[in-house]
Amino acid sequence: MPEKLSLSAMKAAVQSCRGCPLYKPATQAVFGEGLKRASIMLVGEQPGHEEDLAGKPFVGPAGRVLRAALDRAGIPLGAIYITNVVKHFKFLTKGWRRWHKKPDDREVDACRPWVQAELSVVKPTVLVCLGATSTKALLGKDIRVTRDRGQDLPSTHAPHALATVHPSAILRMPTEADRKLGVEALVRDLRLAGKLGA
Repeated sequence: MPEKLSLSAMKAAVQSCRGCPLYKPATQAVFGEGLKRASIMLVGEQPGHEEDLAGKPFVGPAGRVLRAALDRAGIPLGAIYITNVVKHFKFLTKGWRRWHKKPDDREVDACRPWVQAELSVVKPTVLVCLGATSTKALLGKDIRVTRDRGQDLPSTHAPHALATVHPSAILRMPTEADRKLGVEALVRDLRLAGKLGA
């Protein structure tokens, strides 16, 4: 962690992070991006295959779902800050493809100082946790996305906090009808974030 906590200094320093073994097979660490003093901060689980290669968060298929949902919710991409609780891509290799593997508690804990530092610099009004991993890491193990989504939840990180599904979960839904309903629910949650952050 750099002595001076600025987003640019942390983005450079995270490339040297050796807090857990995930840095070894990953292409690079993927730090957050967005408005330095964003009223809304979205936090996902970890970078995926495309993010690992590009060095930018949420640029793959899940990112495209999220960006479309943000647009429908009336939240400009340039008005938010977006990051992940884990900064390196954890994966299994099968043939020529790299498949996402959920980070364990030790890996989440190793990365926790980075996302906490991002929160301390950005100081969002609304923290939006995308999926169970970021919800557990930042809002506590007693919060359940399916049960508690759509509610303004207590948080030490921001005046308002929401838990919602990770857009990758929508992509894994079995039917087009399910995926459509999943997107609608995500848009509703993001609209609430927009109202709380206004």
